[in-house]
Amino acid sequence: MSRTAVVLRHDDTIHLGNLEPVLRDYGYSIRYVDTLREDVRALDPQDADLMIVLGGEMGVYDADEFPALHAEIDLLERRLRASRPVFGVCLGAQLMAAALGSRVYRGPTNEIGYRSVEPTEAGVTSPLRHISGVPVFQWHSDTFDLPGGVTRLAGSPQYGNEAFAIDDWALAVQFHPEVTDEMHEVWLAASEAEVAAEGFDPGDLRRDRERYSRGMQDASRAMFSEWLDGLDPRRTP
Repeated sequence: MSRTAVVLRHDDTIHLGNLEPVLRDYGYSIRYVDTLREDVRALDPQDADLMIVLGGEMGVYDADEFPALHAEIDLLERRLRASRPVFGVCLGAQLMAAALGSRVYRGPTNEIGYRSVEPTEAGVTSPLRHISGVPVFQWHSDTFDLPGGVTRLAGSPQYGNEAFAIDDWALAVQFHPEVTDEMHEVWLAASEAEVAAEGFDPGDLRRDRERYSRGMQDASRAMFSEWLDGLDPRRTP
C-alpha cells in the first residue's frame, strides 16, 4: 500500500531536492501544498502518513504579514499533539518549535554556505550521526528556544539548536539536507546581491559547493533514510 507524504512548500525553488527520490524509494506518494496559495486550514492534521515542512524566506515572526504561517503552526500543533510523523527543514523546524510553544527569533549571524554541524551525545546514536564531520548547507539567520519534551540532536558554534527530535517520529533540522547543486545555483543566482551585502563571496560559495555538495547529499540521504526506517509502522501503515 502506498504511503502518503504532504509537503508544505513556501517557495517553488525550495522543494524536496535530493530527498524526493528517497521518499519514492520508500513507497511514498508526494503531494505538495503551496501554503501561500492554498488553504492550509483545509488539511486534516492526521491524514497523511508523513508531513514535511520546508524552508522559506520569511520568518515565523512574520506571520501577521503571511497569515498562512498562523495556519501552519496550528496544523503542526494538532499533528504533533497526535504524535503523527513530521520532518521540518529550516523554517519548517522553526514552525515546529513554535507549534511546541517555543519562541522563534533572529539569531546572531546570517549563516550562508557549508558549515559543520555536530551531533550531540544523543545525536550520535540518531540519524544525525551521518552528518558528523560533513559540512552541510546553511541559509538562515533565525533560531529558536529548544521546546520542552524534545531531544536536542545537533548544534554549531553559532547556533546551539540545529536539530531536535521527539522520539522516533518527529525530526527538525535547521540546515538544508535537501539542497542539490541545481537548487544551490538557483538560490545563489537569485540572491547574489544579498549574499554580497552579507559579506560572502558568491565565487567562494560555488567553490565550496564543488568541494562539499556530493558528500553532504550522500550524508543527508543516509540520515533521512535511517529516520524513515525508524518510523513506527503502526503510524505509517
